[in-house]
Amino acid sequence: MRVEVDLDICQGHGMCEMEAPEVFETQQDHVKILNEYPDESLRPQVEAAVRYCPTQALRIINDEE
Repeated sequence: MRVEVDLDICQGHGMCEMEAPEVFETQQDHVKILNEYPDESLRPQVEAAVRYCPTQALRIINDEE
């Protein structure tokens, strides 16, 4: 899986970092992806981060897509 953030709509709320701190880091007004290709064992946390993003700025690209 690969994680993407749309920086045009990300506002840096930090919900993703709370859900998956190994993958996301909140900056002043946006999120930084620390690991664009997180291990599959982190999928539940990454999916929660995507689900709870207030601006829907995150998405998961699966390997088979």
